[in-house]
Amino acid sequence: MLDTTRFQTMRVAALFFVLPFMALTWEIAAAADVSVKVTAIVEHPALDAARDGVKDELAAQGYKVGGNLEWEYQSAQGDVGTAGQIARKFVGDKPDVIVAIATPSAQAAVSAARGQIPVVFSAVTDPVAAKLVSNAKKPGGNVTGVSDLSPIGKHLDLIKEITPNAKTVGVPFNPGEGNAVVLVDLLKQIAPGKGLTIVTASAPSSNDVLAAARSLVGKVDVIYVPTDNTIVSALEAVIKVGIDAKIPVYAGDTDSVPRGVMAALGFDYYDVGRQTGKIVARILKGEKAGDISVEGVDITQLHVNPGAAEKMGVTIPPAVIARAKKIVQ
Repeated sequence: MLDTTRFQTMRVAALFFVLPFMALTWEIAAAADVSVKVTAIVEHPALDAARDGVKDELAAQGYKVGGNLEWEYQSAQGDVGTAGQIARKFVGDKPDVIVAIATPSAQAAVSAARGQIPVVFSAVTDPVAAKLVSNAKKPGGNVTGVSDLSPIGKHLDLIKEITPNAKTVGVPFNPGEGNAVVLVDLLKQIAPGKGLTIVTASAPSSNDVLAAARSLVGKVDVIYVPTDNTIVSALEAVIKVGIDAKIPVYAGDTDSVPRGVMAALGFDYYDVGRQTGKIVARILKGEKAGDISVEGVDITQLHVNPGAAEKMGVTIPPAVIARAKKIVQ
């Protein structure tokens, strides 16, 4: 008969032997999974759609949340300082890839990563001007992604087609958001050739958007909202001013149309996310981020909201409605 004390001692010894082995086995299994951390400067329909597109594309490529993919998403809620904190936290977690949506979050992620972790940006207007990469075709380093540079010329053409008598275009924007500054500069360069003058209104935070929009009343014939995350996050304030003052409001992204903008020619940001997800998958499968060229988005869609237009004192021409990809009633 085995001595009870001796038997217990043997059980404890065996347990101390087995536990480290079990822990080692778990670490190996965990290491086989991939980790993707995702951050955006703010939550609004376009950026949320891009995030969802990334997630769905990874699932299509075989990387599924709850299975072999660890996925974490955090929004900076429009605060650049918070974007930096999120980026540093993500770098400390040492994921396989960091996905940064919109210019401020991308700048924070690239700065924090210091080339140690691949960063894939999405919905960034001008990655070269934002100093994310020095060469879009050959990024080098550990950064690449998808640019959503708006087709500004086409946007101004749409304004002239629907509101042919317009001469001045009001543009609320955040001067602290690099992508917005790039777009305003492009607007000022292209507008004169189309017989238009640009009038800007500064809104450094979402709390300033209503005042910025109101400051344009009496000065402009139409308002154009660029893909400026600060303005888009408080879009309803601009729409209210447009309705109250009977000023037509256009936008650079189609997700703004269901919210009350009368027309927009832009990208489907869910598709932008899917395009971004394809790049992430290539990196997870072994390619280097710096060897992948930055991609642009070529396909645009026209979305219109005749009801919103009527509230702003405008009737959208039948020819424009006829070619719209989506009509919001």
